[in-house]
Amino acid sequence: MSTSETLFDIEGPVAFLTFNRPEARNAMTWGMYDALAAACDHVDADANLRVFVLRGAGNAFVAGTDISQFSRFTTKEDAIQYERRLDAIIDRLERVKVPTIAQVNGVAAGGGCMIALACDLRVCTSASRFGVPVARTLGNCLSAANYARLIDLMGPAKTKEMLFTGDLITPMDAASLGLVTWMADEEDLDSTVRRVAADIAGNAPLTIRATKEAVRRIQEGRRPNQTAIDDLIAMCYGSEDFKEGVSSFLAKRKPQFKGK
Repeated sequence: MSTSETLFDIEGPVAFLTFNRPEARNAMTWGMYDALAAACDHVDADANLRVFVLRGAGNAFVAGTDISQFSRFTTKEDAIQYERRLDAIIDRLERVKVPTIAQVNGVAAGGGCMIALACDLRVCTSASRFGVPVARTLGNCLSAANYARLIDLMGPAKTKEMLFTGDLITPMDAASLGLVTWMADEEDLDSTVRRVAADIAGNAPLTIRATKEAVRRIQEGRRPNQTAIDDLIAMCYGSEDFKEGVSSFLAKRKPQFKGK
């Protein structure tokens, strides 16, 4: 189950997936996204597993999608299909039958933020940061489903604030919004996650499974059709601003957005 960029381990009733590109702050390649989906399938197929933990190697959880992949986009349809594919991965994570825990040390940004927020619980340290800073970096936007996930967790006003400013949310702010379930000192993060996982693993699995799936169905029922904002996705990804965002990010310079 492990790959060159992800590590999959099982310890008793708990499965662990570690995103393992510390030199790139675990920025997600498509191979890593596919490994996440495969890990979800493996967890669901193993009746002995009770909890699934996601974590990042080094000093980040996941810093987003590997931006170099965006340089290969040539049409607006490429953008729409990217968002569809990312939606499918996040949806698969949400559908895992057992509770999922994001063990967040460092940044969880962009796609990494959505992975963390798609987990049932989040445990972080004072060094953790959450956000989707595309207004400051790439000039793209999210899918309808990912906007809906943010609104479910944060409300419309806070979602707009985070996306308009491009700021990352601190652990204290995240805790006040209910995004963070537990905080721990960095040296205690792993042991705290293991304790929480062990506590959950010892409880009635069918009650937990029913609760998790009931909440997921209710939230899914409030979400728009995935094509609801295809025009907005095409507008952003097909813009000169997006091309500028990608090129400036790869060149490590500040983008010059013009609204075109």
